[in-house]
Amino acid sequence: MKNVQAVVITGLSGSGKSTALKSFEDIGYFCVDNMPVSLLPSFFQLKEGSSTEPVKMALVMDVRERDFINEHKKVFDIIKKAGFHLEILFLDARDEIIVQRFNQTRRKHPLAPRGPLLDGIKLERELLRDLKEQAGRIIDTSNLNVHQLRKQIMSLYSTRKFLDQMVIHLVSFGFKYGLPAEANLVFDARFLPNPFFVDELRPYSGLNIEVRNYVLDNPLSKLFIENITNMLELLIPAYKNEGKSYLVIAIGCTGGRHRSVAIVEHLKELFTKAREDVIVTHRDLALEAV
Repeated sequence: MKNVQAVVITGLSGSGKSTALKSFEDIGYFCVDNMPVSLLPSFFQLKEGSSTEPVKMALVMDVRERDFINEHKKVFDIIKKAGFHLEILFLDARDEIIVQRFNQTRRKHPLAPRGPLLDGIKLERELLRDLKEQAGRIIDTSNLNVHQLRKQIMSLYSTRKFLDQMVIHLVSFGFKYGLPAEANLVFDARFLPNPFFVDELRPYSGLNIEVRNYVLDNPLSKLFIENITNMLELLIPAYKNEGKSYLVIAIGCTGGRHRSVAIVEHLKELFTKAREDVIVTHRDLALEAV
């Protein structure tokens, strides 16, 4: 793999791409906004020749550049075949959130400068549909402010020395708050005994040792975790062979406070011992605080 590696930041207008780019800049990435897609192969070659040290880049590319939608797949394939690592980070948000953000900033949508804002959002979603399916990672920013998005970007990318090494991202969540949009694999832990119904455990989370023991010592939990790890021992090497940069594994329970948190913490220990690059997000833990 060559020494130039890049993250292409793309997604809906108003989803937070500018914030994401600034976050990458803060952690030392070389950053470019709105580069014409046709110049990308030459730019990679230029950056490779300018340094013998690893170069990590973040590039915002989207519908503002008129050739991007039609040409990106061909250009990205050229770059990958040349031996460079390129991954796609797609930012998304719900329609009503996009509308709210545009109204707050009084900006015009690039695809509807004089027409209804929702028409521009609908058209952009359609144009970006295939690109979203190609994305190695999707972040839904609907419930994130600029500080939270910045924190998430830094958590995901600041410790990655080489972007072509796969990161396992373990996410605990509550089903009552919805599925994580970025998840590749989702496991449902709601069938396990719930510490919420144990008075002395209810105030605590799965980070508490007594709650963890209650969850993990159950024979059904042990069998559940054993089957998950057996499956992942098969899948992780296969994903790596396919060049996947991220594997997002989500474990859900009802509220995302007890069972899912305990299991994610246990899986983190298992994967860390196996020398995998692991990060953890307890998505709904704060929402369920008693």
